Amino acid sequence: MNLKLRLTLLSFLQFFVWGAWLTTLGTYGFAYKQWSGAEFGAVFSTLGLASIFMPALMGIIADKWINAEKLYGSLHILYGISLFLLAKTNDPTDFFWILLVGMCFYMPTLSLSNSISYKLLNDSKYDVVKVFPPIRVWGTIGFIVAMWCTNIFSDEQTFSEFGEKVGRQIAGIFGNSVNANQFYLAGAVAIFLGIYSFFLPKCPPPRLISKDATLVQKLGLDAFKLFAEKKMALFFVFSMFLGAALQLTNMYGDAFLKDFGNFAQYKDSAVVQYSTMIISISQISETLFILAIPFFLRRYGIKNVMLISMFAWVLRFGFFSFGAPEGLGLILIIFSNIIYGMAFDFFNISGSLFVETTTDNKIRSSAQGVFMMMTNGFGAILGSSVSGWMISQYFTDASGNKMWHEIWLYFALYALVITVLFAIFFKHKHDPKKIVTVTH
Repeated sequence: MNLKLRLTLLSFLQFFVWGAWLTTLGTYGFAYKQWSGAEFGAVFSTLGLASIFMPALMGIIADKWINAEKLYGSLHILYGISLFLLAKTNDPTDFFWILLVGMCFYMPTLSLSNSISYKLLNDSKYDVVKVFPPIRVWGTIGFIVAMWCTNIFSDEQTFSEFGEKVGRQIAGIFGNSVNANQFYLAGAVAIFLGIYSFFLPKCPPPRLISKDATLVQKLGLDAFKLFAEKKMALFFVFSMFLGAALQLTNMYGDAFLKDFGNFAQYKDSAVVQYSTMIISISQISETLFILAIPFFLRRYGIKNVMLISMFAWVLRFGFFSFGAPEGLGLILIIFSNIIYGMAFDFFNISGSLFVETTTDNKIRSSAQGVFMMMTNGFGAILGSSVSGWMISQYFTDASGNKMWHEIWLYFALYALVITVLFAIFFKHKHDPKKIVTVTH
């Protein structure tokens, strides 16, 4: 198996083991376990909490002491074990703590998978900017396939398509999307991925710790010195604000579509009945926009690509603001989901490549961890906490209904302000030669 194919499989499985349960977590807790919002609501903070410190910490370990592929494999095996424990948990408090531990194992692997891919591709003299996006797109495909495994095959209506006997056997393996089998599926694949990663080419730490190293260097905190550089500090701050935008769409997208069911004329509309499928257009669009990244990076440069991403968030929220289950409103909802691929990919993938091309090779794993900390850690917590308070305080009427038009409009304004500020303050000159090849 050649290197690109091995990394493609790694990318596919990396996101499969997340997508198998992430989108159905709320349904599992509220519908299957019948836990209340007070009991179960805190689990949604586990991703952000784990991302605050674990990606950077594991990046430091990969930069200093342990081969990245071995650390990556160990984390996935531990993540898989935690998912098995999660499936057997009946207490919401225990569920929170086990999931938090599981996220502490999983979240660092997102940035480590990038570091491993960059390292191995560079060692084999590949053009990372050209080769990595087609590999990464299989991660999104893995996420989508996992969603189908835990959702579609549990639908009784699919039995006629696959044959009743075969359909029921498949459903028996994967189970209904609200039961614990989704955690068993993700856990088994995660353990397989962990074992598989031990057979990847070696990714040793880039340097040993010298006797003359400072305390900061010995502790592996070099990457945090990047905050002393104005450009990098601004990049990380804007990464946090964009991470908040991602959290907004993850938290409220499906709920927004479902709430159209409160109106008699929309109760039986496709938008309400198949809201999750419509939202999944967002993931499908990712696969297309990831492949477009090399062209946009070479033609427009990293800063402009990230600006395009930010303006795409303005459109994402703005289209939702005027969306409806029929007519022009339905077209806007579909466009909003299509534009999501550009909004998400053009910042996250380009941002990761920006870190790779502008930091010293000795701290790149930990620098990728800092990037993950700012987006999925502080950004996720900022987005969930501030938006939750704002919606409850200002955009919920006396009957408890959410004022979605105003909510999405304010989110669009938020994204527009971030876009303008980024354009003004973030200075980065486009150098096509530097983009073409990333070297270690």
